[in-house]
Amino acid sequence: ERLAYGRRSPPGAGANVLYQWFEGYRIASTGPRVAALLAGQLYGALPPALAALPASRLVYAASELTERLTREWDTHRGYDFDRTSVDGETVVVREVVVRSDPFCELLHFERDTDRRQPRLLVVAPMSGHWATLLRGTVEALLPEHDVYITDWRNARDVPLSEGPFDLDDYIDYMRDYMRLLGPDLHVLAVCQPGVPVLAAVSLMAQDDDPLQPLSMTLMAAPIDGRQNPTVVNRFAACQPLEWFDELVVATVPAPYAGAGRRVHPGKGQLAAFVSLNVRRHTQAHVDFFWSLVAGDRATEERHRSFYDEYMTIMDLPGEYFLQTVDRVFQRSALATGEFEYRGRLVEPSAVRRVALMTIEGERDEITGRGQTEAAHDLCTNVPEPLRRHHTQFDVGHYGVFSGRYWREETMPAFRKFVRDAEALAHA
Repeated sequence: ERLAYGRRSPPGAGANVLYQWFEGYRIASTGPRVAALLAGQLYGALPPALAALPASRLVYAASELTERLTREWDTHRGYDFDRTSVDGETVVVREVVVRSDPFCELLHFERDTDRRQPRLLVVAPMSGHWATLLRGTVEALLPEHDVYITDWRNARDVPLSEGPFDLDDYIDYMRDYMRLLGPDLHVLAVCQPGVPVLAAVSLMAQDDDPLQPLSMTLMAAPIDGRQNPTVVNRFAACQPLEWFDELVVATVPAPYAGAGRRVHPGKGQLAAFVSLNVRRHTQAHVDFFWSLVAGDRATEERHRSFYDEYMTIMDLPGEYFLQTVDRVFQRSALATGEFEYRGRLVEPSAVRRVALMTIEGERDEITGRGQTEAAHDLCTNVPEPLRRHHTQFDVGHYGVFSGRYWREETMPAFRKFVRDAEALAHA
C-alpha cells in the first residue's frame, strides 16, 4: 500500500516544478524583503515630526506590508507560554518534550501547581500549519487542564533514513501517545486528526485496551465528507488521485535535511486555504496597509496576531497526504465502513465507554455542518449520557477553535463535557 501512495519512480514534472517555483520565489523575494527591512529601519530613525508626515507613513506602511508578504513563514515560532492562572494564582508554565519521534514531538505544558486537573491531549492538525496555530486554543485551556499537544515536525526536515509516514503511522502515534498518558486522558482532535483519532480509539476499543481515554472530542473534523460538501470536498472528489500525485506532491530539493522526500508543500496548502476566501484575505491586507498609515495600533495587532499564525506553514509527508485525500476526502472510508488500518477493518461501533463530543461551526467553509456530528452515527454503542454535540453559531472553520466565540462559548461547553465525563467515569 505504501508503494501505491508513494511511488518509487520519479514524480511528474509538474510536482517538481511546484517546489522549484516556491524556492525560486523565496530567492527572488530576498531583495525586496531586504529593501523593505532597510526602509523600515530608516523610518524608525526619523525624528517624530518627519515620521508623522503622510509621505513617511505611506513609505512605512509599504515597507511593512512588503516585508510580511515576502517573509519566510516556514519556521516554528514557539508557543511562548511562561505564565497562566490556576484558581486565581499565577503559575509558571514550562514546555517539556515528553516523547520525541521522527515526525512529532509530544509536548507538555507543565505548570507549577499541585492542583489535579483533567489531563488533556490536544491533537493538532498535520495540515500545512504548525501546531502553534492552536496557541489561542491552548491558552484558553491551560488554566483548567493539564495540557499536552502533538507538535508535528516539518517533513522537509526529516531525513529519508527515518522512512515514510502515512495515515497508518499517524494512527500508531495516536495510540502510543494515549497509552503513554494513561486511562484518565481526554483527547481533543482539531480538524483533520479527527479521523485518525477516531480510528485509534476504535482500534483500542476493539482490543479492549485498558488504556482507552475517558473522552474523545472531535472538532471540525471531516468524519463524513458527504454531508454538506464544501469546496474542499468537491475539489478532492473531482480529481483522480493520480492528479494529486503528479501535480500536488513534490520532491524536497537540497540542501534541506529531507532532500529526496516526497511532500505536499506547505506553501501549496496555504495557497489552497487562501483561495477559499481570496477577497477576504485581500481586503484584510488592504485594511492592514491603511491602518499602518493611520497609526491604528489595535487593527495592526489584530492583523499580525492572526496572520503570523495563518501564514506559518510546513510540508506534509506525501504518503500521508495522498492517503488522506483518498480515504478521507474521496471515499469517506470511515463513514462507509471501509476504513482499514494495516489490513484490519476499523469499527467505531466497538467504542462503548469513551465519552464522545462533536463540535462544529455554523459557517465552516472547510468542514461542512454534519461532517463531524456523523461520528455519533458511527459510534452506535456509546451510551446516551456520554454523548454531546455543540454547534457554534456565527463562526467559520478557524472560529471553531480560536477567537472570542471559542473562549466565551465553545470552550466552556467543552470544559463541562470533560467534567461530566470524569464524574460519570468515577461514579
